[in-house]
Amino acid sequence: MADFVVQAPIVTPAVIARLARQAGAQAIVPVGSGAPAAWRFPEVAQNDALVDAARAAGCDAAFVPEDRRLADVGVVVLDMDSTLITIECIDEIADMKGLKPQVAAITASAMRGEIDFAQSLTQRVALLAGLPVEALERVYAERLRISVGAARMLAGFKAAGATTALVSGGFTYFTDRLKAALPLDVAVANTLGVDGGRLTGRIEGPIVDGRAKADTLRALRNGPGGGLAVAIGDGANDLPMFTAADVAIAYRAKPVVRAQAACALDVCGLDGALNFFA
Repeated sequence: MADFVVQAPIVTPAVIARLARQAGAQAIVPVGSGAPAAWRFPEVAQNDALVDAARAAGCDAAFVPEDRRLADVGVVVLDMDSTLITIECIDEIADMKGLKPQVAAITASAMRGEIDFAQSLTQRVALLAGLPVEALERVYAERLRISVGAARMLAGFKAAGATTALVSGGFTYFTDRLKAALPLDVAVANTLGVDGGRLTGRIEGPIVDGRAKADTLRALRNGPGGGLAVAIGDGANDLPMFTAADVAIAYRAKPVVRAQAACALDVCGLDGALNFFA
């Protein structure tokens, strides 16, 4: 038995009542406040068909342990591209050089887990050689957007005492700025080589890949705070940190990632992650 959490940006009471009947729920308990609207059905028998029914009704849903509390979370580690933000930064940088289709195809393949991430990143960054650094500022100012609910989610976890970390296979140019703008304690990413105001087409230092993401999560988890470790991401290079985490949340994720996550957010914003904890 576990609690069944159902949430959506917009949903009718009739849908929630129907899902409760399907679950054989003895109670419907409202969760949180504001959007997304969420409900918890206590002590329901776990059944994948019920999750499928909720998704078919336009809701995110997951079975969660009834004793899991927000105050128990010690560390939250999340991905940047297509998770904390709505874009893939490297694809938009490549667009400044007229190479977005080529680079985006490689990015998509890597996120699906079809090719090695580190190899794909080296290949993509090489295509950016010679681009003025000012192109990065254009991407940040003109194209980068924070995902819906991100700031509220981070603030909620921090208010509960958790350490929040942005760990990305992307670039420090963006993660450092996001760390300054959002409730983030830690930011880890790759450093683009620059010479004479232009990108060299190389990464400076070790590549931050899936293993590095998992290592960062473990290091933070073993810090003085302790508590549950939560990982949030969308691509195949997030799977190692999913394995290392106590709670893995897939956000608008690729199928290979969604299949390995305890919880998924497909219609709600990132603040829906808070509703998976009582």
